[in-house]
This record gives sequence, C-alpha cells and structure tokens, in this order.
Amino acid sequence: MKKTVVTVVGKDSVGIIAKVCTYLAGNSVNILDISQTIVDGFFNMMMIVDVANCSKDFDTFSMELEQIGEEMSCIIKAQREDIFNKMHRI
Repeated sequence: MKKTVVTVVGKDSVGIIAKVCTYLAGNSVNILDISQTIVDGFFNMMMIVDVANCSKDFDTFSMELEQIGEEMSCIIKAQREDIFNKMHRI
C-alpha cells in the first residue's frame, strides 16, 4: 500500500467531490478515508488514498489533480504519506 494525502480547498460548488472521485477511480486509486467540511461557503476535504495501483506516476497524478482544481477554482494537493508525516511531526 502506498498512502497519499489529498487535500481540496476552495469555494463550495456542485460536483467537487464527484469530479475528484471520478478522477481517482479512473486511475485505480482507492479511497481509504475521507473527511469534508463546509464552513461559511468554503469547502475543505482531506482524503487518504492508496496509489499503489495508480495507472500514472506520482508527479503526473499530482499535476493532473492540481489541474482539476484549477478548473474548479480550488486548490488540490497530493502528498505522499511519509513526506506528510515528516512535515507535521512535532
């Protein structure tokens, strides 16, 4: 298993979850955990996904998610779990 943290932040609009999840499913990425909130019209989602069977290399995967975010006026970031953990260690 290769866990990756995917975050989505932006103004709430119809179809954000659908578009991100459709992309993930189309690239054989499994969603392990998902959390989302909407606060004062701003959408925030954090997902833990398994990219072990992803049909694309990580850089392409990450870049395409960022492009999807730009199309929806959101910021989408993908970080490998090990890097995420190192950055958030106390």
